[in-house]
Amino acid sequence: MIYFKLPFNETLYSIDEQSHHTPIRFYSFDGQKQISFDGNIIKVDSELFNQHNITNSLLPISDNNFVAETQIEYLDQLNKVIQVIKENHLPKLVYSRRKIFKDFHTINVKESFKNLCQSYPNAFRYLFINEEESWMGAFSEVLGKFNKTTHEFETMSLAGTLPISENWSEKEIEEQKPVSSYILNILENFTRAIEVSETYDHISGNIKHLRTDFKAKIQPEQLDQIITELHPTPAVCGIPKEFCKENIQKLEKYPRELYAGYIRIETEETIQYFVNLRCAKLYRDSVHAFVGGGITAQSNPEKEWIETELKSEAILKNLMIS
Repeated sequence: MIYFKLPFNETLYSIDEQSHHTPIRFYSFDGQKQISFDGNIIKVDSELFNQHNITNSLLPISDNNFVAETQIEYLDQLNKVIQVIKENHLPKLVYSRRKIFKDFHTINVKESFKNLCQSYPNAFRYLFINEEESWMGAFSEVLGKFNKTTHEFETMSLAGTLPISENWSEKEIEEQKPVSSYILNILENFTRAIEVSETYDHISGNIKHLRTDFKAKIQPEQLDQIITELHPTPAVCGIPKEFCKENIQKLEKYPRELYAGYIRIETEETIQYFVNLRCAKLYRDSVHAFVGGGITAQSNPEKEWIETELKSEAILKNLMIS
């Protein structure tokens, strides 16, 4: 079972499971896992959705012994990350953690998803439950969007995070620049017809990011290779990509699974790829919210902890629990 809404679109979609076509695929951060949904994309009437029985009993029971990092553990590990960054002169490395929430008896899954959809109208929003796991998320970062008719490819660099009311510091501005450079360098390997926007504020609920948009004309056969080279972007990994990816898997306490991976959605007109950022894995007895941040040599560990707490609210504040 999967339900989703596209950015700036309140139409609810699902899959009818009536064909072997695979329009939706979830890819894990490390690329080792895929979750596919076969069938045709269909619109779902809101009244029918309200009548659909999505109970807590559909969620899996947690079969792991994961214990979330404490603030002290996180700060200690972040100092190690900063040391790696300084020793190797890295522009940025993204470090993440799981916030594990257990203070509830049941989750009203359907109402939680409706809350998430209402809170983030400019995001890709989804809920899926299968035999093994359940995930829910809402996020704005587009890894890529390809128009099948015009062959226009769009992507964005999204980096830096602050509460909406705060002003950008040099740290966030410098964090976003290499993300934009990374994307531009990749696109230039495929085409010279590239448009780059000014950098501007991108609002996502209670926080904002710095965003730059890119448009390019490409050949359809180039699409898979471009996505392979873009993922994981510096916004979820770091620079250089392979070195940071290797160190992330050494330094982080738990595997990212689908967090910071991406979702591929294919319709008749477009193929869209969304980075799976503000997301959580749902269990009957716990919620694992995945949050991270771009770390530089100038990062303040205490401030980074506060940032991850802020990001976790994107999911947790929308849960209907009892």
